[in-house]
Amino acid sequence: MDNLENMKRAIDYIEENLVGEIEYPKIAQIALCSQYHFKRMFVFLIGIPLSEYIRRRRLTMAALDLQNTDDKVIDIAVKYGYSSADAFSRAFQGMHAVTPSQARKKDVRLKVQPRVSFALSLKGVIEMNYRIVEKKSFFDCWYKGTVFLCRGSRRKCWENVEQCFREIDGEAAAFS
Repeated sequence: MDNLENMKRAIDYIEENLVGEIEYPKIAQIALCSQYHFKRMFVFLIGIPLSEYIRRRRLTMAALDLQNTDDKVIDIAVKYGYSSADAFSRAFQGMHAVTPSQARKKDVRLKVQPRVSFALSLKGVIEMNYRIVEKKSFFDCWYKGTVFLCRGSRRKCWENVEQCFREIDGEAAAFS
């Protein structure tokens, strides 16, 4: 449970510092592990690298600022850690598929990277009743993407499949 709480605190630190500098050693310190270990855990749990998550979160917040304020694009770019409007515009367009200027317009669709949250989910806690039942053997036959389960010999199985498709082909010919 402590590891989960440490990860939550590390995410809180990231979210609180999206505007400004995020220090990776500080994140690792909060999570009580090495930078290397934290980055590996993050990718394993979230599915994207930490740097990509931070970039997407900043671009999501920048999109909200563009839509809800009259701040200049360069000011928003600098606020979220970009050194130039061009670099910000390329990154913004890469994520949202529109330019920052177009994002100010009404009814523009933008992508959102939601904040990561952790929840503990336990499975297998409820006991299961089971029984082992012995059944007669069967063969499965594949024909034109269809599976047939047959009891008995393989020869009988294929004879049944061939008969079935003769009937299907006959019905299809009657419709044409």
